[in-house]
Amino acid sequence: MEIGRRPAMKSSNDEPMTMKVKFVDDEPVKASDALPLPLYLTNAVFFTLFFSVVYFLLTSWREKIRTNTPLHIVSLGEIVAILAFVASFIYLLGFFGIDFVRSLILQPSNDIWAADDDAEEIILKEDARKVPCGEALDCSIPKMAHIASPIVAQKKVFDEKPATEVLPPTAEDEEIIKAVVSGAFPSYSLESRLGDCKRAASIRREALQRVTGKSLEGLPLEGFDYESILGQCCEMPVGYITIPVGIAGPIMLDGREFSVPMATTEGCLVASTNRGCKAINLSGGATSVLLKDGMTRAPVVRFNSAKRAAELKFFMEDPANYETISIVFNKSSRFGRLQTVKCAVAGKNLYMRFCCSTGDAMGMNMVSKGVQNVLDFLQNDFPDMDVIGISGNYCSDKKPAAVNWIEGRGKSVVCEAVIKGDIVTKVLKTNVAALVELNMLKNLTGSAMAGALGGFNAHASNIVSAVYLATGQDPAQNIESSHCITMMEAINDGKDLHVSVTMPSIEVGTVGGGTQLASQSACLNLLGVKGANREAPGANARQLASVVAGSVLAGELSLMSAIAAGQLVKSHMKYNRSNKDVTSVTSA
Repeated sequence: MEIGRRPAMKSSNDEPMTMKVKFVDDEPVKASDALPLPLYLTNAVFFTLFFSVVYFLLTSWREKIRTNTPLHIVSLGEIVAILAFVASFIYLLGFFGIDFVRSLILQPSNDIWAADDDAEEIILKEDARKVPCGEALDCSIPKMAHIASPIVAQKKVFDEKPATEVLPPTAEDEEIIKAVVSGAFPSYSLESRLGDCKRAASIRREALQRVTGKSLEGLPLEGFDYESILGQCCEMPVGYITIPVGIAGPIMLDGREFSVPMATTEGCLVASTNRGCKAINLSGGATSVLLKDGMTRAPVVRFNSAKRAAELKFFMEDPANYETISIVFNKSSRFGRLQTVKCAVAGKNLYMRFCCSTGDAMGMNMVSKGVQNVLDFLQNDFPDMDVIGISGNYCSDKKPAAVNWIEGRGKSVVCEAVIKGDIVTKVLKTNVAALVELNMLKNLTGSAMAGALGGFNAHASNIVSAVYLATGQDPAQNIESSHCITMMEAINDGKDLHVSVTMPSIEVGTVGGGTQLASQSACLNLLGVKGANREAPGANARQLASVVAGSVLAGELSLMSAIAAGQLVKSHMKYNRSNKDVTSVTSA
């Protein structure tokens, strides 16, 4: 079947309806074919026109300034030049030709498959399969009962398992799917061309199944707002992952109760954290202190000599220059405020670690824009400065690094609680002396023997990851956010336990990124920190960081108690294992 041909469709009046796509020699007509000149000549004409009118207008205005003539008084020639400037500028916005401009101005129509721009043709030529899929591979999905089309309608049944009703693709979608499978149309542009994110995901999913010969049954497609992730969370979606969300707590933290949402697939984690919350509550609650709040970004620049790099270092760290640098940096945002700049020289290379407050946002984009403003400013006084990268890993983002462990990044929080001796015995099923000894030998000495970097804890990453997934944080930042040292000490003549967690780099936000998705937004709302705090900007993000630290405190307390009491294996066998008889399960 020819990809370019569409079968006749039925209209509402049951009359044959054909798609309005013109073909010449079985090739779709492109918008650029309607131009009076070849596309490259048209581009040349508009480039020439643009720079010509700019030169004319600048010359004219310079003469007016010289003769003290008001600029708002324009001649007929200047009016024509301005109109030509606007027209050529709009055209040049497309860069690759008139097709791209039309896609910006006009809404997608049913004829979108008849148009394609030169840029996409180039991409297709570079990325096209060497052998067409239909000639070399069996791209069809095995016709088995358990393999369903992605375009399905889910309905609930009594066993709570979703059943699927197969709905075959429409004739129009079928043709688009075949075009994607053959490589004639790029999958990544489906959303922009269709104007329907859900439909684009369905078509992409079906095309992927046909190309790979693998079914995606079990990966949900229905019931998700694909518009909400467009341009901010995920590209080229084919479905979404379901992760169960459990609630630990409530935990009493700083005089308030918080029910903590945790998204995880690890059995026993929520139950264990919940037990820690219970022990903390029965002992009067936990207290947290925010030590520091500042996101970092560290560009790397290079000079011709180490001496010149050192000169910029001294300039950046000179208190007399701080105010000027701050003004330039702070132009990037209403909430971004420069706090410090710490520089390090490596040969003739200079690393500048900017730290700034970011309101309720996690703030990576905010601080990056401020850094770019400063780099542009410095270029005037240091024209020999070569900016190698906006990030030089001295930040350091999504990597374990001593600079974050020592200097902090994001929110630096310490959280503590005093657990009464009888609570340790009755709820945690162990004793104070055993916990203190285990913490010293495991979390402190054992971690030191392993050469740990910020890993002086039992499982802080477990709790951080679960809360991050539930509240729409960047899960990759779990790496530095899980830096934690857990301390335990016997107090009141050994009767009670003082326990604390110190976490220097909790990177969280309550606006932007995944926090805007419906599920994650609901979890933030449960904690009372959804969105931006209007009265005290940044308060919601700081509260979320304290909740993370409090949850880690509960998780550390419970796991350490389970290990000290010898309950770890028993509890995991109870909560983290299936009761199915695995001996009766045979491999497929």
